[in-house]
Amino acid sequence: MSQTRLSTTDAAIDVRVIPRPERHRLIGTFERLNSGDTLLVINDHDPRLLSYQFDARYAGRFAWQYVEQGPDVWRVRISRTA
Repeated sequence: MSQTRLSTTDAAIDVRVIPRPERHRLIGTFERLNSGDTLLVINDHDPRLLSYQFDARYAGRFAWQYVEQGPDVWRVRISRTA
């Protein structure tokens, strides 16, 4: 299990409490971030499919960093870089 220190400025979304069909719509939250801001996504599985969606939609404008990698909880810090 890998863990990285969390920033107190991370906006956090715990998608475990959101119905699955609605989870990826939260990608719009990223669009409201300013350059340098971060979004922390908390999930019960690896959000790898979300990373593919970010690659397609925001190529070169974000950084993806695993903060915690399972087995029960995944935390990913998504930073707006541009």
